[in-house]
Amino acid sequence: MVALGMLLLGLSVVQTGSAATYDLLLKGGHVIDARNGVSAVRDVAIKDGRIAAVSPAINPATALKTVDVSGLYVTPGLIDIHFHAYAGGTYPRGVAPDGFTFRTGTTTVVDPGSSGWRTFDDFKTRIIDVSKTRVLAMLNIVGYGIAGAERENDLTDMEVQPTVAMALKHKGLVVGIKSAHYAGPEWDPFSRSVEAGKLADIPVMVDFGSAKVRTIKELFEKYFRAGDIFTHCYGGMRGEVIDGKINPAIFAAQRKGILFDVGHGGGSFVFRTAVPAFKERWYPDTISTDMHINSMNAGMKDMLNVMSKFLALGMPLDQVIAKSTWAPAKAVKQEALGHLSVGAVADVAVLRLEKGRFGFLDQDGARMSGTQKLTAEVTIKDGKVVYDLNGLASPEWIALPGKAPRSMR
Repeated sequence: MVALGMLLLGLSVVQTGSAATYDLLLKGGHVIDARNGVSAVRDVAIKDGRIAAVSPAINPATALKTVDVSGLYVTPGLIDIHFHAYAGGTYPRGVAPDGFTFRTGTTTVVDPGSSGWRTFDDFKTRIIDVSKTRVLAMLNIVGYGIAGAERENDLTDMEVQPTVAMALKHKGLVVGIKSAHYAGPEWDPFSRSVEAGKLADIPVMVDFGSAKVRTIKELFEKYFRAGDIFTHCYGGMRGEVIDGKINPAIFAAQRKGILFDVGHGGGSFVFRTAVPAFKERWYPDTISTDMHINSMNAGMKDMLNVMSKFLALGMPLDQVIAKSTWAPAKAVKQEALGHLSVGAVADVAVLRLEKGRFGFLDQDGARMSGTQKLTAEVTIKDGKVVYDLNGLASPEWIALPGKAPRSMR
């Protein structure tokens, strides 16, 4: 009877003895790992929360559990560097990250300045320290963070030294400085942000606001360093396009090493900017959501929807994955993440590339048709399965005659 029960186990999961070399083996998937230049069918083995082996063939007998991921893509856990995670804080549109991350293959998010030095401790205590998602942060140059137009335009609360002190206190957790939504003509928010970034040795991300008296050309030439990040790059409201053509200052900035982040959000991505940009080969360096309560149910939706949108625009899958894993890890100087090197933390996304008829929306509700869409089948963080859409990493239940069904888990 026991033998009959074992025959009923699903073929996708094989369990072996406790003396196995590996804890978990992902077998037969197409691995995309930009750091290591891998885009091929490979087996990935995990042990003690780390990547233990990546090889064309690993014996299933060496693993405690083997998951058949044939026909799927195995990538590093996705990294979203524009995710407003300060839920219940001074930024009223923040969302708790765990409800939006693992189900999209995302294991790490970076909050882009929802908190400043005055509010970061609260953010850390209430969100960062208790989230299963890895939450990193950029400190807003405004001490109170994103807390309404009056505070965000208060030059007196844009202090360099307290910002630097907080960033250095939490080095590795605070990974950037953010300036956002400033509406005045002054350059102080940006000069102070870059000064703080230099002192803390971290990049600066800028949402350039809406003031027309300032130009991105001047921002790039006079203030930004190589490695600083211009977000909302396809929003079309900040001088990205001039007379239907990409602003030449953008190409000069890319040559300088300035990075361009998507930051889709609810009001920062339009096809009328993105399509001409792709025609001129202006591509983003990092793909991100700008997740908040106003964007999560609009054209943006989630990380995989934004990535699928870039597939529809014509970006190859390998590049879409690279700009959602290794590129953002490098952008925020967290190079221990975003790859599947042996010894790296075992953050892994198992993705399915669906084929069919799909539609993607921009901030204004304009639609673009596509034939491919990414979904997450399994998400692994620190070597543990944290999301399993169809139970690929779980054994089948077994119904024994005369007894209630039980789990083999």
